[in-house]
Amino acid sequence: MKILHIDSSTTGPDSVSRELTAAIVAHLAAKTPGAEVERLDLVANPVAHLDEVTTGALRLPPDAQSDAMKAAAPAELAYLQQFMGADVAVIGAPMYNFTVPSQLKAWIDRLGVPGVSFTYSEAGPKGLAGNTRVIIASTQGGMYEAGDVAEHQESLLRVFFGFIGVTDLTIVRADKIGFGPEMRAASVAAAKAEIAAL
Repeated sequence: MKILHIDSSTTGPDSVSRELTAAIVAHLAAKTPGAEVERLDLVANPVAHLDEVTTGALRLPPDAQSDAMKAAAPAELAYLQQFMGADVAVIGAPMYNFTVPSQLKAWIDRLGVPGVSFTYSEAGPKGLAGNTRVIIASTQGGMYEAGDVAEHQESLLRVFFGFIGVTDLTIVRADKIGFGPEMRAASVAAAKAEIAAL
């Protein structure tokens, strides 16, 4: 089994999402001896935000790309190849200002590649990256239910991964972590109980 372990929290050792992704990866590795874990820390090694060159490298056919786009393409496409090569992607996704951290969004932008992770037809979009199981460690300082007008974190992740074809997606959530130490500890404990049942 190949596990891709992704963190995006900027709060270092205080990060609940990092604590949960580590617990998820440890749980999966214990269940599958010999599992191979590849780590991607989007804070220590950030992915640049898209620009004209990187957008063209990801979206344009080679014959329409500039020399700069062609040179950038291998590194840009490597993120999607890494994702699609994993059996499981464990993603730490804290809520920052009602959505995911910008460094996580920059990585997600590398996964939406026409003709590789999705395609369009008269029947509409079809996802092509559905062989990877996705487990998201979602953390929220408050509490946001599905459909909440302020919630653009889990909803974005569900829509995007569904769009590229992911059908096996699990969200382990620890919310209310800003409500004080007792509530934070209770929420983390509940999330870890969910992890044990994965």
